[in-house]
Amino acid sequence: MNRSPLRLGFILIALVLASFPLSPTARAVDPPPDGGYSGENTAEGDDALFNLTSGVANTAIGFNTLYANTRGNSNTANGSQALFRNTIGFDNTASGAGALFSNTAGINNTATGNVALSHNTTGILNAATGAGALNYNTIGQGNTADGFEALFDNTSGSFNAALGEFALFANTTASNNTAIGGATLYFNTTGSNNTAVGHTALERNTSGNSNIALGDASGSNLTTGDGNIDIGNAGVANESGVIRIGTEGNQTAIFVAGIKNSPLASAVAVGISPTGQLGVRPSAVRFKERIKPMDKASEAILSLEPVTFRYKHELDPEGIAQFGLVAEQVEKVNPALVARDEQGKPFTVRYEAVNAMLLNEFLKEHRKVEEQGRIIAQQQTEIHALASQIQKVSDQLEMSKPAQQMVADNQ
Repeated sequence: MNRSPLRLGFILIALVLASFPLSPTARAVDPPPDGGYSGENTAEGDDALFNLTSGVANTAIGFNTLYANTRGNSNTANGSQALFRNTIGFDNTASGAGALFSNTAGINNTATGNVALSHNTTGILNAATGAGALNYNTIGQGNTADGFEALFDNTSGSFNAALGEFALFANTTASNNTAIGGATLYFNTTGSNNTAVGHTALERNTSGNSNIALGDASGSNLTTGDGNIDIGNAGVANESGVIRIGTEGNQTAIFVAGIKNSPLASAVAVGISPTGQLGVRPSAVRFKERIKPMDKASEAILSLEPVTFRYKHELDPEGIAQFGLVAEQVEKVNPALVARDEQGKPFTVRYEAVNAMLLNEFLKEHRKVEEQGRIIAQQQTEIHALASQIQKVSDQLEMSKPAQQMVADNQ
């Protein structure tokens, strides 16, 4: 049967290749690699896997790597003395000199970088990337450190996440912190449940809990306060439960969607203090002292001069007609009715106070009108009584006229 020369060539090559597995001396590389270790273990370096007994599937490359390992399985150590003290821990990966050096029974840890997780003993599920990351961790679990000396001092804190050089550097026993950015939560030791995103965010926090900081240096002034939210603001030391957004001088306007054209039937007016704090003015007696009637104090509003005006174009390009008062004129009448800016200059009018004074004047006039009405009513009653008496006298006079006429006729 005729066969083409090309087809015969392919058959010849296939036969040659098929002959290689049959040769007991054939190797892929020359010289051949070390081998012959039992249990799928691989060791390369002085005293690597030195004490191995029954552990399987371990890989040790470097001086004293996995030196003390006896029964630990599926560990990978690459670097001088990596996983040096591991005995029964399994599923650990250490890459770097001294990485996971002290680990004995910890499992599922990953350390990449010199002395990363070097003090870990029984901690589990930790991941450290970067020289010195999670260096002092011993029993902490579920931590993630990515960056030079991130979570460096952590010992037993768990479920922390540090991303960036020196992130959560001083943390020791605190848990559930998230730090993203260089030196974020740097001095934190025992504060838990904090979230810091941005270079040096929450840097000075030591024992504060449940703080949130977003932005470069945000919350960096906080030390021990709890429950703060700082966005683009350094915060204030030791305060708690405060929300700060933006920094005075950096931001000059704010726009918040979802407010305009959103009616609230039971809403109260929101005010702002001279320091920028938002809130509502309380009216309950428990917030007040030295309470006394307004009396004549409200008469100051009678000297005010309401005006119509338009704001300057840069404030209101549409030039909408406005109605109100001028703060400087109001200050001359009663300085207490003016709110001032940070330089102490008149900024706006306390219209809520003007309204209260207006109410007092209205009530005073209302009482006057009521008193006048009472007097008028009393006068009307008296007039009716006098009219009745006059009518009686008039009737008596009418009745006496015939008798008087008879007397006159007899005379």
